[in-house]
Amino acid sequence: MPIYGLRFRTLGQTSYYSGPPGFKPGDHVLIDAEQGRTLAQVVSGPAEALPGVEEASLPSVLREANAEELRQGQENEALSREARLFCRQCIRERRLDMKLVDVEVFFDRSKLIFYFTAPARIDFRDLVKDLVREYRARIELRQIGVRHETQMIGAVGNCGMVCCCRRYLRKFAPVTIRMAKEQNLFLNPAKISGICGRLLCCLSYEQENYDRFHRNCPRLGKKYQTSQGVMKVLRANMFRNTLSVLTENNEELEVSLDEWQALTPYRPESQPQAGQGRQPARPPQGDGMLVVSVTPDNVEEPNLFGNLLPREKDAKAAPTRPEENAVPRNGAGGAAGDSGKNRRKRRRRPPRSESE
Repeated sequence: MPIYGLRFRTLGQTSYYSGPPGFKPGDHVLIDAEQGRTLAQVVSGPAEALPGVEEASLPSVLREANAEELRQGQENEALSREARLFCRQCIRERRLDMKLVDVEVFFDRSKLIFYFTAPARIDFRDLVKDLVREYRARIELRQIGVRHETQMIGAVGNCGMVCCCRRYLRKFAPVTIRMAKEQNLFLNPAKISGICGRLLCCLSYEQENYDRFHRNCPRLGKKYQTSQGVMKVLRANMFRNTLSVLTENNEELEVSLDEWQALTPYRPESQPQAGQGRQPARPPQGDGMLVVSVTPDNVEEPNLFGNLLPREKDAKAAPTRPEENAVPRNGAGGAAGDSGKNRRKRRRRPPRSESE
């Protein structure tokens, strides 16, 4: 069967489906997705095969959408815009520290998903109840990170093109500042950060090539004993696969990595000492996500958000009492920083004379 490229939203990512012949770009079709049946638009195809894609693993297109389903899709888009305005108004009235990003409406209107960003967890119980009473459907609030926000909204990057996360990236690879250092980039936040404020995702595209080069490359600024004398490594060029070294005669040479390995370089003092191994790398920390789903049936339950929001008793710190049997830190009979009001000084009585 032919393979078609489908999009659920304008300028969204393209998903590939197999379907019957006869569709052309611009047609609207009905497919099965995670949220049930939904509309999609054909943007590419038909194609007989795609590199790296097996036709058997692709989902199938159900059929072409009729006029009634197209009208329902337009009504769902209007409902999404209306719900976005209503939710933002409720957020302003309740003064919640959160930002609404987008609203997704299922094709059958059985569920509405509100995507938002927030610096921390907030108490949105009243907001969920307002949304359930207004739309009488299952409401789901999903907290996303700043990268997912850019992926949903879309933006133009520093390169002048639409952000990669909006066009084709489906998973975010971990990006560290070490990648920018190894690629000899200026550590200017305005140059190496994206629209979302995080490090550019494109820093990880060529990192595999840089890692392979640095594994075979000597350390810069160090001196090595070679078959032609002592040489100091000055610079490394990954694109030309060469090194710039300084000889004993203060002569700068450019050699390839193969020529450098033929000189049998070594550094006797570079043996690692015991107990000075590398520290294990910290695992990448992604954006935490909070998902809450509420229906009209359980909206009035008192303990609906008991496991998600902080308890009121824990929020109020109880006054601490000083321990009665605490050991004083200093030898003056009281702890350091004591006011001294409850501390009495004992005076030693003089010894009694024999006449007394």
